[in-house]
Amino acid sequence: MWKKAYEWLDERLGLNAMYTNLLDRPEPRGNWWNTLGSASLFLFIIQGLTGIFLTVYYTPSPDHAYDSVQYIMNGVAFGWLIRGIHHWGASLMVIVVFIHLLRVFFTASFKYPRELTWLIGIGLLITTLGMGFTGYLLPWHQMAFWATTVGTQIAGTVPFVGEFILKALRGGPELSALTLQRFFAAHIWMLPAVLAGLIGVHLFLIIKHGESHYPSQDE
Repeated sequence: MWKKAYEWLDERLGLNAMYTNLLDRPEPRGNWWNTLGSASLFLFIIQGLTGIFLTVYYTPSPDHAYDSVQYIMNGVAFGWLIRGIHHWGASLMVIVVFIHLLRVFFTASFKYPRELTWLIGIGLLITTLGMGFTGYLLPWHQMAFWATTVGTQIAGTVPFVGEFILKALRGGPELSALTLQRFFAAHIWMLPAVLAGLIGVHLFLIIKHGESHYPSQDE
C-alpha cells in the first residue's frame, strides 16, 4: 500500500527526481570548511524558531519592552535558555557566515560559473548584519539605546542621502517608540523575508552548479 501511494505521488510530484537532484548529487572531496554553508542555514533556522517563541512574550513599546524581556528571562519556563540561544546564536551566525565568505574567497569559488552565487552570498552577509543591528535595540536598555543612536548616526553621515537614511531608520530626528517599532518590524518580518528569499536562490544556484572543488597548486 505504501509503495503504491509513493508511486502515485512520484508520478505527480517527481519525488525520485527531486531526491536525485537535491541529495544524491556527486560532490567534490572536501573537509569541515565545506560545512559552513550548512551550519549557517542551521543557525538561521534556530534563530527563526527561537525568535517565534520570543515574540509571544515580547512587547515592542518603550514602556514595556525592557520589562517583557525581564519576564522572559525570569518568569517564563526556560525563557532564559531560549533567549540565550537566540542572543548567542545571532553572534555565532554572523561569525559563521563571515568565515564561510572568506573560505569561498580564498578557494576562488566565486569564479565562473558561480559569480552570482558569490554576490548573493555577500547580500546574505549584509542582511545577517542587518538582523543583528535591528535586534540589538529590542531589549531597550541603556546599552542598546545608545549603541543604536551611534549606529544610526553613522548611517546618517552617508553623502547626499544620509539625512534621509537617518530619519527612515529612526522615524524622526531622535530615537523614539516609532524607532523601536520599525526595528521590530524589520527584525521579524522584512529582513527575515529577504534572508529567506536570498537563501532560496543561493541554494538553487548551488544545486544547479554544484559545489566547487579546492583548486590545485597549478590552478
